[in-house]
Amino acid sequence: MCKSAALPDPRLQSIPGDERLFEPAGSVTLAGSPVPGGGRPGGGPPGGLAGRRGGPDLTVGPIGKTLIMFSLPVLGSNILQSLNGSANAVWVSHVLGEAALTATSNSNQIFFLMLGAVFGVSMAANIMIGQAVGARDEALAKRVVGTCTTFFIVLSLGVGIAGGILTPHILDAMRTPAEARPDAIAYLRVIFAAMPFMYFFSFVMMAQRGVGDSKTPFYFALVQVGLDITLNPLLIMGIGPFPKLGIAGSATSTLVAQTFTLAVMLIHLYRKRSILVVRPGEWRLLIPDLAIIRQLFVKGLPMGFQMMVISLAAVTMMSFVNAYGVHTSAAYGAATQLWTYVQMPAMALGASVSSMAAQNVGAGKMDRVERVAMTGAGYAILFTGVPILIIYLADPWVLRAFLPSTSPSLPIAVHINSIVLWGFIPFGVAFIFSGIVRATGAVWPPLLAMIISLWVVRVPLAQFMEPSMGADAIWISFPIGSATTLILAGAYYRWGGWRKSRMLNVTPSADAPDTGLGQPMMDESEAITDAERRELAAEGVPGG
Repeated sequence: MCKSAALPDPRLQSIPGDERLFEPAGSVTLAGSPVPGGGRPGGGPPGGLAGRRGGPDLTVGPIGKTLIMFSLPVLGSNILQSLNGSANAVWVSHVLGEAALTATSNSNQIFFLMLGAVFGVSMAANIMIGQAVGARDEALAKRVVGTCTTFFIVLSLGVGIAGGILTPHILDAMRTPAEARPDAIAYLRVIFAAMPFMYFFSFVMMAQRGVGDSKTPFYFALVQVGLDITLNPLLIMGIGPFPKLGIAGSATSTLVAQTFTLAVMLIHLYRKRSILVVRPGEWRLLIPDLAIIRQLFVKGLPMGFQMMVISLAAVTMMSFVNAYGVHTSAAYGAATQLWTYVQMPAMALGASVSSMAAQNVGAGKMDRVERVAMTGAGYAILFTGVPILIIYLADPWVLRAFLPSTSPSLPIAVHINSIVLWGFIPFGVAFIFSGIVRATGAVWPPLLAMIISLWVVRVPLAQFMEPSMGADAIWISFPIGSATTLILAGAYYRWGGWRKSRMLNVTPSADAPDTGLGQPMMDESEAITDAERRELAAEGVPGG
């Protein structure tokens, strides 16, 4: 992978008013970043990041193919997680009944709210790692990993303990139906016990994508989901030596699967000498870096708040639905199972464009970032529209996986889908634009767009029209809110100032401009630059 010595565009250097994340005394500056001890970033083994970051270089190669190849493992992980949730819903509804399904639907809204609270800082860490990797600054990437590790451990323990204590009050605030409340309490308390492992699992998965590796997270998602699906019926019904835990067994299977898979994944990364693992000689990196913590809060909290805004809106809509009784709540829960599959392609593409954009921002390739956005938007329209069409053609048969054929909830679920589904197409495109914008560190505009579309349009519209339209007002508010999100996100992408924003003050390495039409990307573990060859030769190490 040859690199020419073209000078980076000076307009893509530090933005006036930004603070440097670190400037330790006595450090030596290399490629615009202070490097302790001088020489190679990170002071690690020869070869810089080559072979240790674990993923391909997202700053080169054909954009369309690179985006698809990076997105497929992310999509696979999303499919696995959704299959896991669907399997849970199938076992719960068919073995324990509609009240139990309503309990899991209510509990899962809280679960997603808690994951939303950590999403922002996790995404901020992902973007910082991606920008540092794009700038070839291993020292900064390692410091971000160390600080975030400590941060996530403390945060997840706090959320798990507080959530377990407040579970009944949370469900009461949601107006959970009385017949579903005992099951919801039992289920949600186990989920909160699993929360520390889920938080850290999510952080490690996103951090791997930040360094350009989407395959390893997929393999471990396969292990986690396979174990969860296997344990689910065993613990619900008490098959063989397993205890009969009822609805709590479904949550317990998640706890066991997440904990086991997280431990195995960390062992794998440690053995692969990944830069995402803090090794015994690097314990000092676990001491929080206040500058990085500041960036996690300043940039991460708006992103986390955005997810909380989405989740709170979902909880509010769930409370509206609950007012119509257990049959409508069960229908809504079944319909949302299908919605997860509809959203998955756009969500995978959104995660992928964020990772690609973050590395290209760090490398100073803003023209490539623009092309990534347009390619991602086109793919989002195509890959969201196809599953919507399939579901429209397959209703009501596909819903029978979650509801018995004689259930009074089944026709309600079909009606909900007929109104709501198409609105996920504009939402998918908006998700791409927001992912690109956030990758530069411009985090407030996507938050404001989401607040307006959900809390100025969707929720008030449902409340205002409900007296005259009944439950249909709830369903109609979904596509209208999604269209609003696209209008606002598209307008800021087109005319906003996100192109000048940065989360880290890094200087791109001296790469030639990439047209996006070159040879397919090469895994960095299989490539070595000319500069690295000369460096290895000077140290007497045989080159690759």
